[in-house]
Amino acid sequence: MPSLLGAATGFRSVELDASPRSVIPGRQRWDVKLVLGRPRTAEVLAAALRRVPGITEAQANPVTGGVLVRHDARVRAADVGGIVRRAVALVAEGPTRAGRPAPARPAAAPVPRADRGLVVRPVLAVGGGVAAGVALVKGSALSRQLVALGGIAAATAAVARKAWQRTVDTTRDVAGPGEGRHPLLEIVGPHRRRLYRAAALSVSCQVSEMALGTFLGWTGLVLIKGEAAPLVSLGLTTASAQLWGLAGLVAGACAAVAGLSYASNLQWRRLGQDIEHDWRSRTYRHVQHLELGQLEGERTTRVAGALTDDVGQLGAFFAGPANDVLQLGTSLALLVPAFLLLAPQIAWIAFLPIPVIAWLSLRHQDRAAADYADTGERRARLGSQVINSLEAGATVKSFCTEDYEAERIDGLSEAAQESARQTDRSTIRHAETVRACTTASMAGTLLIGGRSVLNGTLRFEVFSPLIGLPQMLLMRMSRLGGIVDQYQRTLTSYDRVQRLHALPVETDGSDGTLDRAEVRGEIVLDGVTFAYPGRPAALEDLSLTIPAGRVTALVGATGSGKTTIAKLLMRFQDAESGSVLLDGQDVRDLRRRELRHAIGFVAQDPFLFDGSIADNIRYGSFGASDEAVVQAATMAEAHTFVATLPDGYDTLIGERGAALSGGQRQRIALARAILKDSPVVILDEATSAVDNETEAAIQRTLRGFAAGRTMVVIAHRLSTVRHADRIYVLDKGGIVAEQGTHDELLAQHGLYASLWQLQAGELAA
Repeated sequence: MPSLLGAATGFRSVELDASPRSVIPGRQRWDVKLVLGRPRTAEVLAAALRRVPGITEAQANPVTGGVLVRHDARVRAADVGGIVRRAVALVAEGPTRAGRPAPARPAAAPVPRADRGLVVRPVLAVGGGVAAGVALVKGSALSRQLVALGGIAAATAAVARKAWQRTVDTTRDVAGPGEGRHPLLEIVGPHRRRLYRAAALSVSCQVSEMALGTFLGWTGLVLIKGEAAPLVSLGLTTASAQLWGLAGLVAGACAAVAGLSYASNLQWRRLGQDIEHDWRSRTYRHVQHLELGQLEGERTTRVAGALTDDVGQLGAFFAGPANDVLQLGTSLALLVPAFLLLAPQIAWIAFLPIPVIAWLSLRHQDRAAADYADTGERRARLGSQVINSLEAGATVKSFCTEDYEAERIDGLSEAAQESARQTDRSTIRHAETVRACTTASMAGTLLIGGRSVLNGTLRFEVFSPLIGLPQMLLMRMSRLGGIVDQYQRTLTSYDRVQRLHALPVETDGSDGTLDRAEVRGEIVLDGVTFAYPGRPAALEDLSLTIPAGRVTALVGATGSGKTTIAKLLMRFQDAESGSVLLDGQDVRDLRRRELRHAIGFVAQDPFLFDGSIADNIRYGSFGASDEAVVQAATMAEAHTFVATLPDGYDTLIGERGAALSGGQRQRIALARAILKDSPVVILDEATSAVDNETEAAIQRTLRGFAAGRTMVVIAHRLSTVRHADRIYVLDKGGIVAEQGTHDELLAQHGLYASLWQLQAGELAA
């Protein structure tokens, strides 16, 4: 699809909002606001993407704004971003623009600079070809060798340009227009001096390694010819003296290589670890201060992936591939001038495998990505099926399907094994091909260089030290594909981490202050309207008063806005219109920390941390004594079951309190809120998972705890709120349908009374 891949010039001038949600080999998910609420646009975008060679599947969801793209090995993961953004730009220009070729340029229009390049480059290529032909036909042997070397350089440049263009596209997609610094410099941040120090050590190590190879070549020269001319100028005239001198040089070079290699590798690894630590700390601190609505809108696995895998990738690049890049560059910078100055006759054969190995490495990396993705997918299916079968042990045995499950695992295991074999064959084939290229280069260098030595056009003193040096470069060239792949992975990871950093954090209130000791707890909602993104209004012009020092209950059907009111009180969300007042002050004018210190909150599905029971009760009140913890647990009716545990309050409860029942978790969370001792307490279905007897006991203890403080109780079970001082019955949209005490509402024979009769079992089915 030429119009999509090449003709979308100026697409960045279009106001686009396309950001990656998840990127794994062969599949990516993107958030594209252009398709949100636009089914036709979603269809056009998906169709445009499916016409791109290498895109195997594309789906756009107008409800969520999500775009799914699956691709094969022809499309690199880093290129998908550019394809998606170009497609979005073309679709934004018009409903059919994405399906049409780019309009022809008027004949009278001036040729742009890019088009002039299309004219100049062929002219230069033809001229260069003619000159090369003349040199090959009528030139000397040296000119023919230089022409061959020029062809190798051109081929290498073409391969490098293709790889560089991919990295530039990736960098542009990550950095965006107008960014001044390269993403790698942004990643390094304050560690730039350490980066320069590590780079200097790597370059020094590579120079020492080249010197070691040269000294070994001179040693062979002394053994063959009896002397090495460069050493004569140092006063070492005899073979024995030269051998002893070379032994010292070799020992010194070995020590330098070992010491510099150790120091450089240590510096790079420490740099990578520090970068990873800094980015994880800064990103996690930022995530902790995100608006709750933003955090709830992100998948937990995606956020965790950015904090672990993506941040780890930022450090991993500098711990390994960055060092490889410098060593490869240093080798090229030293060897190419050395061969051109000292032995131009054999430079072309010595460097002939460079473009071949570079092309093979990049091509192998493209294919290996698809192979590894396929192997990973098959292994994931195998692992998932193994877990499912083991967890469904009772079902499997009850249906006598043990043999069926064993055969199914056997089939999945064979598929994963075959995929792994294919990946191994490809990897080994690439390694052996590179080995063959380097061996052929060395053999050719020996043959052609040997002929040059025999016919007198190349001195043996020059040829001998240079024989083995190109092999060091060629072996490093085999890692080029992996380096490029790691670079692109790093930029993609940086993009996802930056996407987290771009999410807005909670803003504090103005200069309003709140002294917790002086909070009375009167809450007023005055004409409050609030809606979650893409949904009807949860609260619409709601007004109600929660008196200070009383127990107020909020009941009603699911979706009537009860929990939304609690979120507005805690400033997890802010009202779109109207105001929420605490003791006459708008909560938006108060500092969030002071407001939340004054309010205790127990959610319907309370979260417990991996630790002991005492640690979870003491969470947020870390300085509380053991006696205060026990007292809070007693008021929450948790002390009885905690005392029966072997380790009591030191019992470890696992992730999310997995070792406890739902009712036990709720009681621990309630004890945590009681220990906080806030003047305002919000209980959102805090006893929904406990039995009636336990709930009755909790209600009795809470009456004493509620004395002198404001308590807001949200419940579906009406028995929980029957003793409340005031009950608000909410209908859809947060409309107050009824209000009063339990007895007053029953006497009205309205919605509350019917719900009470239904729950009390007084109506026949």
